[in-house]
Amino acid sequence: MAAYRSIRDFDWVLLIVALGICGLGILQIYSATRDTVWHDAWWKQMIYILVALLLMWIITRIDYHTLLGQVPVLYVISVLALVATFIIGKTVFGSRRWIPVAGFHLQVSEFVKLVLVLLVARYLTELKTEQLELADLLKLGGLIGIPMALVMKQPDLGTALTYLPVLVAGIFLAGLRWQYAAAGVLVCALVMPVSWFLLKDYQKARLVSFVDPNQDPKGTGYQVIQSRIAVGSGGMWGRGVTKGTQTQYRFLPVPHTDFIFSAFAEEHGFVGVVFSLGLYFLLLMQIVQNAQMATDRAGMYICMGVAALLLFHVLVNVGMVVGRMPVTGIPLPLMSSGGSNIMSVFLMLGLVNNVRLRRFIS
Repeated sequence: MAAYRSIRDFDWVLLIVALGICGLGILQIYSATRDTVWHDAWWKQMIYILVALLLMWIITRIDYHTLLGQVPVLYVISVLALVATFIIGKTVFGSRRWIPVAGFHLQVSEFVKLVLVLLVARYLTELKTEQLELADLLKLGGLIGIPMALVMKQPDLGTALTYLPVLVAGIFLAGLRWQYAAAGVLVCALVMPVSWFLLKDYQKARLVSFVDPNQDPKGTGYQVIQSRIAVGSGGMWGRGVTKGTQTQYRFLPVPHTDFIFSAFAEEHGFVGVVFSLGLYFLLLMQIVQNAQMATDRAGMYICMGVAALLLFHVLVNVGMVVGRMPVTGIPLPLMSSGGSNIMSVFLMLGLVNNVRLRRFIS
């Protein structure tokens, strides 16, 4: 009977929408990698999705309260795994982010997102206060800051920044004094000029090219310029699958990973873009709905943490490909090619379903 209720009460809308986005991603990966060295990326993506669905089912079966109880252990393992990437990790494009596991290369920083969602949920739930105090903010910020610093050291600024939405969403929902919020904005304003000197040379170049990509059209500004051309050439209805000039003639860099939305916009046009963004909107609203129906604060924090993280991913990636955000290497959830990201996203969706099912399963 419990198994029947579990299947019946599963959030099928969430799953169907997520798989719909995955389907668009597979189609675009196939088109973008046709006749290239990555021509097999589309079917590999299908395998990643199948594995991700299995992981989603597994994490859905484990009561999220049990997972919350293991947060200290999971956090320590996450930090140690990030440290291990500096020792045994594989370097790709100048960044050491991947650890070899059973013939595959897993990006540890992607799975850390899941742990941080649980960490914030447990920490804020245990406070049992209407408003956060400064000591609480500093402690929670420090706990998030350790893995952020390790990921930035890889270097991977983009993934490190994705940890912040989980923290920000949590503290605002928990009750943030306006004085602390104002102080936080002031500190950020003061730190940003100093942080320029902490960035790697390629990161500085990306920020400069974001301001004016035409300063170096064949270098740091090349990606942004070609991406804008691809998006604009799609018009209303797009050029059609495998018919995008910027994508098929290889002007657009990495069209199956970070810039997949540019390739998608070129081949499916404004209509395709609106449809895909509509699916993301439905996905996020479904997660928020589960947060509203959660039986406790911990479940609400988990769902809203996942929603904030996915929203950040979509806004930054889409903003990046149209030249409204700096190039950061943040993938588009469920669409970009890559195993670690797709698995981490489905694990987080599994957590959301976990919260939903605990309303029905005793």
